[in-house]
Amino acid sequence: MTRRAVFDLPPYVPGTTIEEVRRAYGLERIVKLASNENPLGSSPAALAAIRGIDRLNLYLDDAHSELRERLAAPYGLRCENVVLGHGSNELVNVVCETLLEPGDEAVMAVPTFALYKIAVLLAGAMPVEVPLIDGVHDLDAMLAAVSERTKVVFVCDPNNPTGTALKADRWERFASRLPERVTLLVDRAYSEYMFAGAFDAVGLATRRSNTIVLRTMSKIYGLASLRFGYGFGDAATIGWLQRVRLPFNISRPAALGAEGALGDADFVRRSVAVNDAGKRYLEGEFARLGLHAYPTQANFYAFEVPASAARAYDDLIRRGIIVRSGDALHMPGRLRATVGTQPENEALVAALEDLLPHWRSR
Repeated sequence: MTRRAVFDLPPYVPGTTIEEVRRAYGLERIVKLASNENPLGSSPAALAAIRGIDRLNLYLDDAHSELRERLAAPYGLRCENVVLGHGSNELVNVVCETLLEPGDEAVMAVPTFALYKIAVLLAGAMPVEVPLIDGVHDLDAMLAAVSERTKVVFVCDPNNPTGTALKADRWERFASRLPERVTLLVDRAYSEYMFAGAFDAVGLATRRSNTIVLRTMSKIYGLASLRFGYGFGDAATIGWLQRVRLPFNISRPAALGAEGALGDADFVRRSVAVNDAGKRYLEGEFARLGLHAYPTQANFYAFEVPASAARAYDDLIRRGIIVRSGDALHMPGRLRATVGTQPENEALVAALEDLLPHWRSR
């Protein structure tokens, strides 16, 4: 018999793919802005490293000590402060499997990344959801929601799906007031897109025990298909996660791709520059069109539309523009769209401009 936690589980709804739209509508030109992928593609250094693979029959050294040391070094940490995951998504599950039992609670925002709630429920624990304020984490309300049963607090920063980020002073106050027994998980999937003085979450993990900071190579490095994520924390916490993660969870292509990408500073610079230029353009166009958009420190926008999110999503997809409907992200009346290349951004704006009179007339 299926576990009750599985029976009641809300399924994760991924973004629509280009292939699905092509099959459904027979379109040739399709702009995918649904999954916050890097519009420049993948790190060339990562691709070159993967092309060098000559065999796949041997198991890797599961420790990946050199790669973990390389990830840790910029922060003055060691390999024992780093855990690797099949994407950072896997590490969310590992954290919940390691820390949560039936009857425990985990505090998180709503809306935020959907897999937090799913992982908590699968562990048999109870998610405690705290609404955002103007698209931003309400840290005071989250602190108030912490009880004796709270084991984990999730903070997605920048938050997915709103793109908003917290200021350093709010972080410091929150971390100092959170009980030390509670594990703080900071999801920094979009870290490289943040502005140059953003709060140092990894630094917090070095000062506060029971703090885990997740990162990924799916976004700015363009390695979403490889599935490579990693987490920082104190050695004791990371040690427990190492016990729970699946052995050989990192494939050889993923490890080699990650190693190559880490040396590709030029690709990161170009990706940030394209994203920053796209944000400037889209911010101006959203304002011109009268569409409220949350300020973002990621590579996507959550913006209002004068129609149901479902209708707006459907109308755009029929024009070959794939975005995410806010209905699936607990953001009714909003869409989430990735910042693309300039032609892709212009295609989105042109489609919105064409559709807005129809949406506003009803």
